[in-house]
Amino acid sequence: MSLTTPFSVQKLQTALHAKAKGSPNFRFHALYDKVYRKDVLAYAYERCKANGGAAGVDSQTFENIEAYGRERWLDELTQELKSRTYQPQPVRRVYIPKPDGKQRPLGIPTIRDRVAQTSAMLVLEPIFEADLQPEQYAYRADRSALDAVQHVHKLINTGHGQIVDADLSSYFDSVPHAELMRSVARRVVDGAMLQLIKMWLEAPVEETDERGNKRRSTRNRDEGRGTPQGSPISPLFSNLYMRRFVLGWKKLGHEKRWKAYIVNYADDLIICCRVGAEQALAEMRAMMSKLKLTVNENKTRVCYLPEEKFDFLGYTFGRCYSMRRGRVYLGTVPSKKRVQRICRAISDETGRDTVWQDSKTIVGRLNRMMIGWANYFCLGPVSQAYSAVDLHARQSGSMSGNRKQNQAKPDCGDAAKAQSTIHRETTVTAPVLDSTPDYTQYKRRPLCGRL
Repeated sequence: MSLTTPFSVQKLQTALHAKAKGSPNFRFHALYDKVYRKDVLAYAYERCKANGGAAGVDSQTFENIEAYGRERWLDELTQELKSRTYQPQPVRRVYIPKPDGKQRPLGIPTIRDRVAQTSAMLVLEPIFEADLQPEQYAYRADRSALDAVQHVHKLINTGHGQIVDADLSSYFDSVPHAELMRSVARRVVDGAMLQLIKMWLEAPVEETDERGNKRRSTRNRDEGRGTPQGSPISPLFSNLYMRRFVLGWKKLGHEKRWKAYIVNYADDLIICCRVGAEQALAEMRAMMSKLKLTVNENKTRVCYLPEEKFDFLGYTFGRCYSMRRGRVYLGTVPSKKRVQRICRAISDETGRDTVWQDSKTIVGRLNRMMIGWANYFCLGPVSQAYSAVDLHARQSGSMSGNRKQNQAKPDCGDAAKAQSTIHRETTVTAPVLDSTPDYTQYKRRPLCGRL
């Protein structure tokens, strides 16, 4: 659901951004009272509700809040913030599988904390947005992962063929609190706001083991590092701390020395160099060490185009062939990993445990999934990837139809057989085959550059 920012909140954000942009050295003194302003807090609640999400450690859901009384609940949170008696609750930690088989930790704050963080983000984001570097593309208005992909494509087609493909280990869990707070304090000197941020950074984490036992840890506070990946305000913190590296890279002269340009999306990092990629990699390692971040040596490498290829944000960059035009160029295609991932997702949606589900519901989910995938993978030659996904969807649909057909009981008479035939014809094979998204309706933006 798309929400429109209230005019009063827009006015506040515009004023904060204009001041920050016009006065790069200005430090904001009175921000905390904006966090519990009625219109800001109400809009923060609506944004959190629109995003949905699971309950935190208190098991409170949006349905519970609506039954309790939304205005009453917000008034209580407002009073806590205003009286400065607000204390964040522990963050519920869950693990989600990664494509490489490992697990990614995800923090789920309570709805109360999510609303408070979103309210603070609405106040802080316009200020720090004025300071973020153009090389940073994640979690920013009017910027996207596709913009980052297009930027990299432009660089590799203007002679920047030596690529530092960098990977950081557990970036969100490694951000040091002291250095991050210094970055925040460079713009914010409101003591109450700084204390609020510090409490969120040091909030305990609650995990549930395989036996269902809950245990809490204070690792973030004890080690002085980490921001829970999944909290509304974490993206702002990650961008703010990565700004240190991007700005330092340019101030130290590395960008000019090797014509080495950074493209950053959250913890994904690419440095496109004309020359000196090995030296650039060494300097990057040294800078990350000073920033107390860890480079994943197993995934970090130097790639030389056009002989080699590299992946970034789901796309594979390298040599492409145009059979129609009979030429070779540097371009992008959807990576094999992303094609395999969407195919696995399609298989999961049409597996044995979906036999008793309504086929129209399954087809609707498949269409939404495949259309979303196609909307992102729309750059460069994509027809081969689309064909592979389309074929897999058809085959999965046919197998699902056969499984549904086999559920019919053999000795139920002619009426049952007729009903089975009707069911097969109207809800299984035909919808999956006929309802496969027509990718040609989406505008595909070609990315081509001669070698």
